[in-house]
Amino acid sequence: KDKHIILGVHITDRIKRAHKVQELLTQYGCNIKTRIGIHDVDGEKCSTNGLLILELAGKMATCEKLAEELATLEGVEVQKMIFDHD
Repeated sequence: KDKHIILGVHITDRIKRAHKVQELLTQYGCNIKTRIGIHDVDGEKCSTNGLLILELAGKMATCEKLAEELATLEGVEVQKMIFDHD
């Protein structure tokens, strides 16, 4: 059965680093079922840090590869949640 694979991707200095993250997300676009971006904003300024929540689809090896490649980027931390459906 399919698994639910969720990645939490924390990006520091996102103005500087977002383009490299976006390149990977575009490369693996067919494996991203849901994407939610979160960052603090107060009407005056945006936070320099950001958080992405990604729900992935497809082969586990491909999803793992995306997580590994994101984690190699400077200023990017990746956390995984994998839910089995018994």
